[in-house]
Amino acid sequence: MANQSMDILAKVLEQSAKIMEEQVDAQLSKLNEMDDDDLERLKEKRLEALKKSQKQKQEWLSKGHGEYREIASEKDFFGEVKESKNVVCHFYKSSTFRCKILDKHLAILAKKHVETKFIKLNVEKAPFLTERLRIKFIPTLALLIDGKTKDYVVGFTDLGNTDEFSTETLEWRLGTADVINYSGNLMEPPSTAQKSSSKFTKVEKKTIRGRGYDTDSDDDDD
Repeated sequence: MANQSMDILAKVLEQSAKIMEEQVDAQLSKLNEMDDDDLERLKEKRLEALKKSQKQKQEWLSKGHGEYREIASEKDFFGEVKESKNVVCHFYKSSTFRCKILDKHLAILAKKHVETKFIKLNVEKAPFLTERLRIKFIPTLALLIDGKTKDYVVGFTDLGNTDEFSTETLEWRLGTADVINYSGNLMEPPSTAQKSSSKFTKVEKKTIRGRGYDTDSDDDDD
């Protein structure tokens, strides 16, 4: 039975290799048939696409993309959202420990995904906005496309329900909402075995029970 399975696998691999070889041959044949003018047009087309891509990147950077920034007030929020198609806004509270965890991951993703604006806003400075967007738990990420809130990431439930989630896991979650250009498999999150490249230094956290917004319900550290 094992030999039969190996034979089947070998045939599948052989067929796959043959298909890839045929595709490569077809591409080479197509290139060989091109004359100098065709090759020059192809080169110009690719150069134009590169220039367009660089222009788009510079436009994003000019609008504050490429870095994770804090905005001062809810009034600034509307201007930031209006000028960018894709926005991730972290509604945070300085006393909430898990907000600091999100900060680290968002700073990494802001540099990687310049197509999206990454900002943060202190809920204590935005009472009207937190009410309007129904922000009840902190941390919450509001994911906006074309000025409209498409999705929320509330706490760490969607991130494996652990403080030790990886940046890749958060990246995948944002990808499922189409708020970033995600190149991985959206059907399933990255392996839970993947850990952040660096460990967080444990920071003493004090949870004041009974106050709005805080989601940290663990006991206080000794």
